[in-house]
Formats: sequence, C-alpha cells, structure tokens
Amino acid sequence: MPYLDSLRVFVRVVELGSITAGGRDLRLTPAVASNRIKELERRLDVRLFNRTTRKLSPTEVGHAFYDHAKQVVQALEDAEAAISDYSEQPRGAVHVTAPLGVGKRIIAPLIPEFVDAYPEVSVRLRLSDRKVDILEDGLDVAFFVGRPPDSNLKMRKIIDAPRVLCAAPAYLENRGAPLSPDDLRRHNCLLLRYPRSPEWFWTLRTAGGPLKLDVSGSYDSDDGDVLTNWALEGRGIVNKPRFDIAEHLDCGALVEVLSSTPPQSSLLGCLYPHRRLQDSKVRLFIDFVLGRCRETLTGKVEKRGPITARPLGHM
Repeated sequence: MPYLDSLRVFVRVVELGSITAGGRDLRLTPAVASNRIKELERRLDVRLFNRTTRKLSPTEVGHAFYDHAKQVVQALEDAEAAISDYSEQPRGAVHVTAPLGVGKRIIAPLIPEFVDAYPEVSVRLRLSDRKVDILEDGLDVAFFVGRPPDSNLKMRKIIDAPRVLCAAPAYLENRGAPLSPDDLRRHNCLLLRYPRSPEWFWTLRTAGGPLKLDVSGSYDSDDGDVLTNWALEGRGIVNKPRFDIAEHLDCGALVEVLSSTPPQSSLLGCLYPHRRLQDSKVRLFIDFVLGRCRETLTGKVEKRGPITARPLGHM
C-alpha cells in the first residue's frame, strides 16, 4: 500500500512539523520519508509543503489535503482495529505519552516485556512534562500525574499519589524550615512551569480546607526531574509526588517540611480516546501497564494470568 504509506508519512510530517520527526515517528529514515512526500506530490501534481532551510510548512493546498488525508488514515486504522480481535496476534503501533520522570522510571522499563509478549506490536513512547492534546497528536494513551482534566476522554486510575514538600538539609540549614504555609512566601520554591502551565501556585491541605498559595522562586523548569536535582543541590523547596522522590526521602537527601499541611494529593492515571478501545493492542497495553505500575508503586503483586485482551465492557 505505497500510496497509503505515503499518506501516513504526510500526515505525521504535518503534525510534527518536520520530515525528520515525521519519519522517525514511523521508523523511517529522513531520506525515505522525504521520498514518500515527493512521490505523493508527483502523484497529486501539487506542492504540499513550502520548504526553506529553517522551516517546513504546508501550502494552502497541503492544509486542505491534510484534513482529508487524516480522515483516510484514521478510517484505515479504525478498520484495522475493528478486526484486530479476530487476529491471533495483535499488530501495529501504540502511541503513548507520559511525564518525563514517570515515563523514564516506571513506564519505559515495562515496555520491553510487553513487546516481547507481542512482537508484532511496536510502542512509540514520547516523554514530556508539558500538557499534550491527545486527539490532535494522534495518541492512544496518555499517562498523567495530577488532576484529570474535564474532557470527553476516558480515564483509568492507577493509584492515588500523595504529594510532599521537601528540601535538602543544606537548604534548610541555610534558610530555616518553614513553620507555616505562609512561610513559603519567603522561600525559594522550585516550580514546574511552561506556557499555559497550571503551577503558578501550590494548594495545601489544612484543617480549614484547601489553601491556595502564590509561590515564587529563582528557578523553574518544564522538566520535573530538573526540579528534583535542584532540590537535591539545596536550591529550594520542591512539591513532588511522594513515589517520585521516595528514595531521596528514605536516605535523607531530601527532608519533608510542613507535613501537617501537605500539598493536595495527585492522581496517577491514564487517559485515552474511547474509540481506541476498539483496538485490542491498546486494551492489552493499558491493562498490562496499569497492573505492573500498581505492583511497582504499592509493592503488592497482582495475580497474573496471560497477557490477553479483555472484553470491552470490562474497562
């Protein structure tokens, strides 16, 4: 299906903004991806992209063609997904995103076991602490830590994730430990920030109910692991899920503060478009990762059977 393959490449190049990124996403070299685009342009006898040395952007015709091409590609994927339960061996790609820390330490180590069980399935993992648009980015599964957004997406909970405020002993020796929530206003707070980021304040649990505090500091980043490293270096106070920094708390590299008024708990879970549940490989992947995640984070080993798809109604 060379024409359909070329359509897939075109759609991903538009969505990711470059031939290299689009080809990499489909496991193609930049040269092969570029040839697919050229073949498509020759077939259609139009120019689909404006190309400069620094930028690639769809032409007016390219924009119009993208809307239709995406529908064709999606219809084909839906058709393949609809019959996947009749196949003995699930196949195809599962597009997954996760926060950087959770993705590196928890999700990524689980993927080889899943792929070993289903060698015809490939998992394409993208890590970012920024919010993503699951539908726009063509994702099957998005793991998150926080509060689930209001949307038409479906959610599965992995675990409740209590959060802690903590800092390195050196920082607390130098600046003193905060004794009340208001004391945080005079401390260097390490914040996860990026355009349209929600973390411009911290919400603490108090006897009088949730307390929202404007906090600030000399350091912020869009990478949660960077914040942890800064905290370990004694740069400030960080607000993190306990499971994410448990090893540092256990060894004393970080010390919890304001334990009587901790931050509001988060939720570790995953979101997915409802129609993706037609696809057995997506259901298999979600069931597998959620089960293993719970074992990793709670220490409770769940009863394991063969890795098989469950009926749709059991999600």
